Amino acid sequence: MLREIVLDTETTGTEAKTDRLIEIGCIELLNHIPSGREFHRYINPQRAVSEGAFRVHGLSDAFLADKPLFAQILPDFLEFCGDATLVIHNAAFDVGFLNAEYARLGDKAPPPIELASVVDTLALARRKHPGAANNLDALCSRYGIDNSRRTKHGALLDSQILAEVYIELLGGKQTTLGLTVEGNAGPAGPSLRAAPVAHGPRPTRSRLTEAELAAHAAFTAGMGEKAIWRDYVGDGTAG
Repeated sequence: MLREIVLDTETTGTEAKTDRLIEIGCIELLNHIPSGREFHRYINPQRAVSEGAFRVHGLSDAFLADKPLFAQILPDFLEFCGDATLVIHNAAFDVGFLNAEYARLGDKAPPPIELASVVDTLALARRKHPGAANNLDALCSRYGIDNSRRTKHGALLDSQILAEVYIELLGGKQTTLGLTVEGNAGPAGPSLRAAPVAHGPRPTRSRLTEAELAAHAAFTAGMGEKAIWRDYVGDGTAG
């Protein structure tokens, strides 16, 4: 089963070396279908939120003051992500901040995230829609995704919206290939089953009488071996 984590972050500013993470939101996808599992944490950055960043996400210093430090939420974050592939919009930004937070932990730091291993939906969108606007709002408009709740940026909400955008970038809901996710079927989590396939109607038997079939056979006998009417001699069904 393909497991992916759609991830978004909010920060105190735009410079990973000096600014800090203040929010992480994640959505789990199983075979490109949201499983319902989410991860969401606010983080005390131990520094002030810039005015520009506050205008974007609305998370104030006072709101963040009593939140846990990054080191405290890291074990839960790593456990949730596991070995799943990360899916991020403009991945270089979020990965840069995550790796900068890792580096601040010194000897306790997990291995840095390799950007090449991350699915960057911005790169996908640019390949699919070259020359067009490909920010999250523009993609929602293009694919008819409701983002009216997005009055401010928020990591969990944006990851939820991005999950919908990602599925559309892959080609829409048909990428599930007729598979549906059932509820938790055991310790391994949701199971997959093939959606039922409707079969076409069976051909009907001929309603011609024996005499009518004999007359038809006599008529086609003089038309040569390759006459197409010979295909309809016998049980009255086309082969």
